[in-house]
Amino acid sequence: MANTVMGSSLLWLLMLAPMAASALQFKVGGSMGWTVPSDPNLMPFNEWAGKNRFKIGDTLLFVYDPAKDSVVQVTQPDYDSCNAASPVATLPKSGNTVFTINHSGPLFFISGSHDNCVKNEKMIVVVLSDRSSNSSSSSPAPAPTTTTTASPPPTTTAASPPSPPPPPMAASPPPAGEKTPPPSPSPKHNGGSSMVVGFLASFGAVLGSSVVLVL
Repeated sequence: MANTVMGSSLLWLLMLAPMAASALQFKVGGSMGWTVPSDPNLMPFNEWAGKNRFKIGDTLLFVYDPAKDSVVQVTQPDYDSCNAASPVATLPKSGNTVFTINHSGPLFFISGSHDNCVKNEKMIVVVLSDRSSNSSSSSPAPAPTTTTTASPPPTTTAASPPSPPPPPMAASPPPAGEKTPPPSPSPKHNGGSSMVVGFLASFGAVLGSSVVLVL
């Protein structure tokens, strides 16, 4: 049983060793430390934080006079108003306070003294996201392969032969019960009339001859 516990502890230490080796400690404010800025119109702690890159596992070292100052982690609204009444975390008031960064994103710190905070003894630290834990989940999934099936060539339809012209329409038969009138007969010469004309002509010729003889 003891060997199992020792083995588990050793494995846990081995897992934490790379993180401890890569973690860095930053002294807040550099040589100035955590104190009221000499020029209250400047924000030297934000300028200092902007020049560094912080990641999860790193630590922040606040060096100050514990008799006059302290460090409080707050929300952004409390940071803006220098309100230390509702802190996210109150750090130990030791004069050498170490804060371990345990998540990414912005962190807001102010002095526990309202007067010091109003004079810009406050700081915003932006922590980089842990890409090592998100590398596997953030890698894009391979695009699915799609098989394209060639469509068959269009079927050619032979042109249909032209339709024959319609047959001539036959005359419609007359309605039932009606008779078709017979065609009108063609005119014929009247034989009697021709004979009368010929007789008159002969009589005229004989009469003319008689008149000539009398004269």
